[in-house]
Amino acid sequence: MPDLRFADGVLFFPVTAFDADDRIDLEVLEQHIARGVDAGPGAVFAACGTGEYHALALEEYELAVRTAVTATAGRVPVVAGVGGPLGHARSCARLAADAGAEALLVMPPYLVQGPQAGLVAYVDAIIAASDLPVIVYHRGTAKFTTDSVVRLLERERVVGIKDGVGDVALAQEFVLAAERSGRGDILFFNGLLTAELSQAAYAAIGVPLYSSAVFAMAPDIATAFYRAYRAGDVSAQRRLLDGFYAPLVRQRDETPGFAVSLIKAGIRLSGLEVGAVRAPLVDPDERQLARLGDLLEQGRALLP
Repeated sequence: MPDLRFADGVLFFPVTAFDADDRIDLEVLEQHIARGVDAGPGAVFAACGTGEYHALALEEYELAVRTAVTATAGRVPVVAGVGGPLGHARSCARLAADAGAEALLVMPPYLVQGPQAGLVAYVDAIIAASDLPVIVYHRGTAKFTTDSVVRLLERERVVGIKDGVGDVALAQEFVLAAERSGRGDILFFNGLLTAELSQAAYAAIGVPLYSSAVFAMAPDIATAFYRAYRAGDVSAQRRLLDGFYAPLVRQRDETPGFAVSLIKAGIRLSGLEVGAVRAPLVDPDERQLARLGDLLEQGRALLP
C-alpha cells in the first residue's frame, strides 16, 4: 500500500474547469492545478466536492484526475474523490488508481441513509475496488458512530477521517478511539465548509489538518492564514477571520451551493477562465460577483 504523507501546507481542492461548450477544459484545469501546487499546498484533492464530482461523467472524472496527476508532477500527493451510487464509486476508484492517484476520499453514498453496518459495508466495497488507501468523509448521508469508526480503523487501508459534520465532541471521540486502537497514524482533518473559521476548535482536540476551498481561488490569502495558524499567531488569524472569512461565509450562506460557486467565480475574477458551475449549482449574479471581488481585495489588504 502506498505511504500517504501530506506535505506541510493547506489541503488544495481544485475546481474542475469547463469550456464554453460545457466540456472539461484540460489546458485550463492543468494550469489551475499547477498554479495551486506552486503555492505550496500539502496535497491536491481532485474531483471532490469543490471539483463538482457530483456532475462528472466517468470519462470526465478520469480526465480530471489524470490531469491533476500530470499537473502536480509528483510534488505532493493527489487524492481523488469517490462516492455516490456504489457502482459509480467503484468504477471511479478503479479509474483513479489507473490515473495515478495516491489515495481516495470516500464521500457519502447517494441519497439513501443506511444503518451503520451498511455505511461500513459501503466503505468496504470501495476499498475492495482498488489498492489505494482511503480517507473516509464523515458527512451528510455518511454520519458514522464512534463504534463504526473503530471498525473502520481495523482496515489497514483506512488512513484518514475527514469530519464534515461539525460535532466537535464526536470528532474528539474519533481521535481518542484512534489512539486507543493504536492507529496514531490516522490523518484527521476538518472538512467543514470554509474550515478556517472552525479550525481553532479542531486543533484543540487533536485535528491539525483542514481542507481549504479558499486556496483554490486565493492561495495567497489561504496560505497567509495557514502560516499564522501554524505559527500560533492568533492576532493575524483573527484579522483574516474577521475581515475576510466571516464575510465570505455570510455571502456563501445566501445561496445553496455557493460553497463551490463563489470559489469558481473567484478564480474567474483572477483571470483564469474555469467556466461556470454545472446544475443544480448556479453562478453568482453581477451584484454578488462585485461583492466577492471587493471581499477578495479586502482580504488581500490584510496580508502582511
